Amino acid sequence: MFELDDIDLKILALKQDNACMSNADLAKSLGMAPSAMLERVRKLEKRGIIQSYTTRINPLALNQRLLAFVFIKTSSAPCDCNQDEAIVQLPGIQEVHHIAGDDCYLIKIRTENSQSLVKWMREELGRVSGILSTRTTIVLETLKETTQLTIPNLQNENDRQQL
Repeated sequence: MFELDDIDLKILALKQDNACMSNADLAKSLGMAPSAMLERVRKLEKRGIIQSYTTRINPLALNQRLLAFVFIKTSSAPCDCNQDEAIVQLPGIQEVHHIAGDDCYLIKIRTENSQSLVKWMREELGRVSGILSTRTTIVLETLKETTQLTIPNLQNENDRQQL
């Protein structure tokens, strides 16, 4: 379990809203010295709490108009490392989840259209041995999609506005 104090939580909230925010701006927002802020951010990175800084790209800009979720049932034992690795390495997949229930995996993939999804399933997914069946759900409309987590103790808007 990670021990986080209020300042850590505020840093995470600010960085999550704007990963490009400089340590100087973070320090100013929280009334701290820039050197102290740099040290705190480095500790959060070193402990694996801040895992990476990414750029979110509009999928339409890359002609990835179709979003699909694919449930995969396999013949192998749960947590088969070889099969896990084979699925994780497939090109185009955004997320892979090992799940409980009738299926073994849930993947999220974006493609150009339904034809490119079929091609991907035949040419890429079809190479993975031990797949018994798949069920694909195609998204018609995305109402909300985020990578942001809820920061504890900063859940209400008043706390966030104080930053």
